[in-house]
Amino acid sequence: MTAGVIDPFLANFHAMTHNANSPCKASLTTPPNFDFAELGSRQIEAMADAGNQIIECYRVLRKGGLNIVGELLRDQGTFYELEHYPKEDVFDDETHSQYYYHTHRNDADEHGHLHTFIRQPGMPDGMLPVTYYGEEPWPGGDQALTHLVAISMDSYGFPIGLFTTNRWVTGESWYHAENIIAMLDRFRIDHAYPSWPVNIWLTQVMILFRPQVEWLLRERDRVLAQWQEDHPDSDVYEDRTLDITSYLPINVEAQIKDIVAVMAD
Repeated sequence: MTAGVIDPFLANFHAMTHNANSPCKASLTTPPNFDFAELGSRQIEAMADAGNQIIECYRVLRKGGLNIVGELLRDQGTFYELEHYPKEDVFDDETHSQYYYHTHRNDADEHGHLHTFIRQPGMPDGMLPVTYYGEEPWPGGDQALTHLVAISMDSYGFPIGLFTTNRWVTGESWYHAENIIAMLDRFRIDHAYPSWPVNIWLTQVMILFRPQVEWLLRERDRVLAQWQEDHPDSDVYEDRTLDITSYLPINVEAQIKDIVAVMAD
């Protein structure tokens, strides 16, 4: 993969997405400056290839007058807040990766968001959730799962942000950030339901924005630790006043351009 492989796609990408620069909400904390030059060549190549595949997914969807969100909601009936789409979620029984789309936030920029997970059988051997002394039951055994990251989508079907959440939001088992980071390469939806280009797109988004996802997970743990220190009598995992634990706006076009710049150097 060379920078020149991606450049032709970038020439038409802005017109293709036409809302890539939509405004995003402010981050919960000051985000870092991601220096892709510090990444190894293998990761840069993987991110470049992911960008290529994402643009190809947009191309084939656009030819049919389709978009990512529309594919997730296709043939699902009336769209209701809080409901999971597609119904019963999307699950890959080989990788034990899972996701769903829904909406429930009053946000003018966001149409809805995807939540991504890995279930216990897809995790590295011996990986266990944190010790929990509270009263809320957590899923265990093969039903244990961890939330990776959520992807905020605009009404045109393009991603505008990544965020993490507190445990109560997704009903997960809680794993340390470094353990989740070790699982990220295992996330893959390798089938055609509900849409082959959507599943390719989602798998590749996790690769394209890997540096941001890692930062978000570490920031999530930092925020949770600080919250526990500030609220020593609360069950931090079940505190309904702590919802979003980290957030970053994203822009596919800008991310690809930054990768191309590093590859050119």
